[in-house]
Amino acid sequence: MSDLEQFRAETRAWLEANCPEEMRQPLKSQAEHCWGGRKWQFQSEAQKVWMERMADKGWTAPQWPKEYGGGGLSQEEAEVLAEEMKRINARTPVSNFGFWMLGPALLKFGSEELKREHLPPICRGEIRWCQGYSEPNAGSDLASLQTRAEDKGDHFVVNGQKIWTSYADQADWIFCLVRTDPQATKHNGISFVLFDMESKGVSTRPIELISGESPFCETFFDDVKVDKHQVVGELNRGWDVAKYLLTHERNNIGGEPPGFLKGRALGPLAAEYVGTEHGKLADAGLRADIADLEIDHMAFQALVGKIRAEAEAGQGVGAQSAVLKYYGTELNKRRYELMMDALGSEGLEWDSERTQGGLFAREWLRSKGNSIEGGTSEVMLGIVSKRLLGLPDA
Repeated sequence: MSDLEQFRAETRAWLEANCPEEMRQPLKSQAEHCWGGRKWQFQSEAQKVWMERMADKGWTAPQWPKEYGGGGLSQEEAEVLAEEMKRINARTPVSNFGFWMLGPALLKFGSEELKREHLPPICRGEIRWCQGYSEPNAGSDLASLQTRAEDKGDHFVVNGQKIWTSYADQADWIFCLVRTDPQATKHNGISFVLFDMESKGVSTRPIELISGESPFCETFFDDVKVDKHQVVGELNRGWDVAKYLLTHERNNIGGEPPGFLKGRALGPLAAEYVGTEHGKLADAGLRADIADLEIDHMAFQALVGKIRAEAEAGQGVGAQSAVLKYYGTELNKRRYELMMDALGSEGLEWDSERTQGGLFAREWLRSKGNSIEGGTSEVMLGIVSKRLLGLPDA
């Protein structure tokens, strides 16, 4: 037996023994996803136990170094763990922007002090992070941001506003882009800073979407004190950190479909509403459309695997993240459109117990935002055309 086969056998045995049965069931709604953090209330004892057991193994962040709370696994071992978790339908034990975005940026740019201060609490699910990037007049043109950090000696004083700050009202800390040199040209003079959302002068206001629900907030900073040691990377070089982090955000948005359909096959769901004939989905047209989607999804996953392998080999991701973000979000929107096709008029229902308070319609409406958040589809196509295909500007 090879080392990897031995690891698989041990991982399979550990998961079978330690993953509660409740944590092997599909999510009924996004509310059942474990975000962690100081404000998080566990939905059940099983959810708490599962997060704690995985955190003790370091498997909430399998490839992060062990000294920072991770599992220290190789890429191959991490893939085995993911496969074995999928085999038993194990839920992700805890996940938030600390895992998806800040963690990789800290590992690359953070000081040893910041790594040891922030990475272990992320792995243990103790701190939940939000992202302070977009502003009312700085969305796709993010480098135009005006939130300012004034140098006060051993600390900064931050003033300004962020918008579309996902889960800002639930987060404990924020990673934030601020302008530390107002005289510098656009992309220069920006720094990447971290601070507690309970700091004096921080306030949030939720933004409601057409789905009737929203993770988004407006976030305001009024004379917020930020210690200088909380700068990630070099002062006034925060754009380097921001670009690196954006690749992880776009990879995540373009990955597995979020929301109700995460981890669920569309075919069986459609069969519940359309019915079957001779073991097949009764609607032949819908059946063909779902098959097309799944084939495209498998091809997309092969591309994700290729780009991931190249990144592990030190080639980086770069502009390819725009491909993943664009095509992944388009696939997700197609998936929700087909879900609505299968549900028919019942999919538009807004209040009944059978649709869990209009869960289907709300998730379908929410999926529209995937092609805006993390960079609009138009911006992603512009990056692909210029940086990958070498096409001239219009």
